[in-house]
Amino acid sequence: MQFSEKRNITRWIIIMASFVIVSLILWNTYTFFQIFKNEERLKMEVWANAQKSLINANETTDVDLPLQIFNNNTTIPLILMENNTIRSTANIDEKIVNDKKLIQEYLLQLKKENEPIVTEYLPGKFQYLYYGNSSLINKLKYYPVALLLIIFLFGALVYNFYRSTKMATQNKLWAGMAKETAHQIGTPLSSLIGWLEIMKADNVDETTVSEIEKDINRLQTITDRFSKIGSEPILEEKNVIEETEQSFDYLKSRFSHQVEFSFKAPKYPVIIALNPTLHSWTIENLVKNAIDAMKGKGKLSVVIEDEPHQLKIRVSDTGKGIQKNQFKKIFEPGFTTKKRGWGLGLSLTKRIVEDYHKGKIKVLHSEINKGTTIQITFKKQF
Repeated sequence: MQFSEKRNITRWIIIMASFVIVSLILWNTYTFFQIFKNEERLKMEVWANAQKSLINANETTDVDLPLQIFNNNTTIPLILMENNTIRSTANIDEKIVNDKKLIQEYLLQLKKENEPIVTEYLPGKFQYLYYGNSSLINKLKYYPVALLLIIFLFGALVYNFYRSTKMATQNKLWAGMAKETAHQIGTPLSSLIGWLEIMKADNVDETTVSEIEKDINRLQTITDRFSKIGSEPILEEKNVIEETEQSFDYLKSRFSHQVEFSFKAPKYPVIIALNPTLHSWTIENLVKNAIDAMKGKGKLSVVIEDEPHQLKIRVSDTGKGIQKNQFKKIFEPGFTTKKRGWGLGLSLTKRIVEDYHKGKIKVLHSEINKGTTIQITFKKQF
């Protein structure tokens, strides 16, 4: 407990330190931006004064310095206006300068970027210098955005790594618990098999012995399922129709007669690479969920369709249905609409179908209070 609390405190310290560092970087960037912006305005004021000196120059005035100032400005775009007339431009594309509409639009843009510099070069005569940001200022302006984006992506990467690590740890825990459960079930199961042999020797009613034997075999199957969690299953070439029907018939015989079961499939075998134990678990989960959705009363059907390139298994019920925004959520670990339940059945089913058998599972159709159809699709082997 103390270790967990210390780890949380360390995590928050790292988060706060990162926030402070980012804030300092953004503040410094903003400060640099303002410094460069002020320096560019000073350059433009010098440029305006040089323009004033050039206008008022006579034959004895040295114009080398004003001309040098004009030539040194190679990055800041500007438009010099007088009496609503453009007197000169600098660092603007010629296509814009030669197009009256484009130059007016560009002038409006410059007005938004900076306040104009007003120069009274003669009494009562004024010139207005409109200038924009240099390429350096524009790059610096978008730097914080780029920085935030990089930080966001880095944060997303860290979060994804943390979440993946956490999920991997949880998966190992669940796999370990499943294997331990299989191990614990094994001991009483061996004892039950022994008692079954004694019952056979004592000539107990054959029907009773047969049903008990089926349940013991079922327990062995369940134990085998749990022992396979966390391990790569072995796929075998099996008749998927026969395997599905066996699971269906077993469940049919052990549920209430208030549920009307139906099974429809081709009469010929269809060979698919699958793990019989895990496939049986898939059918059992879907059938049990369907019966729960109907509260133990209604119609349940399993239909298998053989198509040229794929095989489809559809499990339909007449239960309460699923809202459309939950079609994908029902396969997420922990999601359940039941008052009692861990929300692992359908997520485990999805993993068996998609990860182990390379198939697809989805909610094909559902209407509230009318029923749901879930479809499994397997690619056929050629």
